Amino acid sequence: MDSITEQTQITALAQQYGVFAIAWYVIVAIALWRVFSKAGYPGILAIVPILNVFILVKVAGYSAWMTLLYLIPIVNFVFGIFVAIRLGERFGKGGAFSFFLLWLIAPIGYLILGFGGAGYRRR
Repeated sequence: MDSITEQTQITALAQQYGVFAIAWYVIVAIALWRVFSKAGYPGILAIVPILNVFILVKVAGYSAWMTLLYLIPIVNFVFGIFVAIRLGERFGKGGAFSFFLLWLIAPIGYLILGFGGAGYRRR
């Protein structure tokens, strides 16, 4: 970075994405709050950044310790698909819904699960 103008442009860009990131996080937290409430967990756990992933894995029916699989490269993608499919099954949704709306476009899928008519079923 040679000039102050370039540094200013980068800072302005980071601020714009920061606002977008916060809005995105709020939407995901609201959606997960409803999903956790339907599953019988306190909804406020959706606000805590790492804890919400542990609870999401538990809602899907896995042990919370299996959340550590998200730390292993390549395994995290595969495990994310398994969690999405299992979560969809728990709410009575099919595999296509789970893959596309709970893994690829997760916030939309969580909003559908949380605010829709799907009920949580323990197995």
